[in-house]
Amino acid sequence: MTNPTLTTLLNHRSIRKFTTKKLTTAEITTLVDAAQHTPTSTFSQQYSIISVTDPQKLAALGDITGHHWLEKSGHFFLFLADQYRNSQLVTATPATIANLHSTDKFLAGIFDASIAVEAMVVAGESLGLGSTIMGSILNDVPRLIDLFHLPELTFPVFGLAVGHPAETPERKPRMPQELMHFTNDYQPLTADNATLAAYNRVITDYYQARGSHQRTETFTHHIATELARDPQQRAKLNQALEYQGFLQHH
Repeated sequence: MTNPTLTTLLNHRSIRKFTTKKLTTAEITTLVDAAQHTPTSTFSQQYSIISVTDPQKLAALGDITGHHWLEKSGHFFLFLADQYRNSQLVTATPATIANLHSTDKFLAGIFDASIAVEAMVVAGESLGLGSTIMGSILNDVPRLIDLFHLPELTFPVFGLAVGHPAETPERKPRMPQELMHFTNDYQPLTADNATLAAYNRVITDYYQARGSHQRTETFTHHIATELARDPQQRAKLNQALEYQGFLQHH
């Protein structure tokens, strides 16, 4: 079963090398339009997008993320969870203020921004563009808040570097559905899971055969490495959330 949409989705690759060609105003508008037409929780549209074009701010994002290649992309978008705009639309009462500061509304903004960024990725790929979603912007949230003058009840969620691809990296093999798609009940892994063992071998083959950054790796080892990273790098996320007015109890 296939069609152009499925072909685009199933051939996704993250792109980190771009040509020098910048996105046009029409392309930027189209991508934002695609993002806007995704589902949104209670039709409250609880997210915002900032186009980052200032070279100094792009350089700062390169410092924060550790990925200066983003400065050479065709365009950079910053996605925010945003309850501030809705706070401006309603008359403040104790009940509405409590709701806007709640975990529920924070998560709604995260959901809206997450759905929107993926729509932009797929829309871009359908136009021949490539991109990488960058959660590494969270490495220094206080600096982002200052850099982009983010008001209370907003919070950065993702960056998205988009542009004309200057590479065609190998497609990373996803895990077999047996490991992540269940029926009726959650299925824990067993120590001798043959499907996981086979997937580890697939990942080893992928990393050893790809065109750049070859290494010996399994999926299990990859997860262990990710979880062993220094937690102090993002240790202040809770403080940043509270500073922005989220996760407060009234």
